[in-house]
Amino acid sequence: MILAGADLGELLQLVPVQRAGFALLLAAIGLPVIGVVIVGLDIMPVRFAMMHVALLGIAVGLLTGLDPMLCALVACALAGAGVAPLARTPDGLSGAMGLLMSLAIAAALLVLAVSGVNASGAFALLWGSILSVGTADLVVLGALAILVPGLFWWRRRDVALLLYDRELAQCSGVPVQALTVVLLVLVAVAVAGAIKLTGALLVDALTLLPALAARRLGTSLRSITLWAVGIGVAVNLTGFLVALRLDWPPGPVLVLTAGALVLAVHLIPERSISTWRAPASDSHPSSH
Repeated sequence: MILAGADLGELLQLVPVQRAGFALLLAAIGLPVIGVVIVGLDIMPVRFAMMHVALLGIAVGLLTGLDPMLCALVACALAGAGVAPLARTPDGLSGAMGLLMSLAIAAALLVLAVSGVNASGAFALLWGSILSVGTADLVVLGALAILVPGLFWWRRRDVALLLYDRELAQCSGVPVQALTVVLLVLVAVAVAGAIKLTGALLVDALTLLPALAARRLGTSLRSITLWAVGIGVAVNLTGFLVALRLDWPPGPVLVLTAGALVLAVHLIPERSISTWRAPASDSHPSSH
């Protein structure tokens, strides 16, 4: 619990609470866009695999004395780049992620067992520790908040074509392999970067759920991305304030808030144009 007996105003004066709120705001800018990538590439298993890879990185960090979260970020980035060649089809990537998940968790458990280090710190990250957000976490989230939307804007035609149809993107001259590597590395780093906020088990609140709601509301890659960021900001700030007010753990509250919004959005009648069937509007900058 955060601070029983304190009112919301008092809590908002605390530096750890302010850091946590700022971290969630940064996360709401970059991570929902990562969710758009996950949905667009149909790579749902990737987030589970990267959670296990992050745990392996944390275990290596505990064993070597290095920063566990830095090790988790590096491990996830390397894993994302390593599986990119298998992303030619969703089935190929799904199988690779299943193998990666199994190997990573087995290796993590083995490292923790043979090293004799206290594993409680590693497994505590499964539940998150939002009030322990530090400067390094803010730097990672800030970098993602700049790099991810920036990439979408800079290469919006290429990204739109890749998310729409890989073969069409290849025939249109899009550097599919290189762009896929970049996107998968960003997905992997984003999952690792979000672990401190919600825990590995609840990362979907910051990535996938805003994207699912945005997919229903948007009609192009640009509008879906803007909706995802807007929903992410609303969900993160609302969920965090509710958690503070009720003295509940923020991670589950964020998930429930995001989930409630996704359900509410899906009660809206479906648009006549499917959100992933209008890439042409992203193909020509003049159409924006």
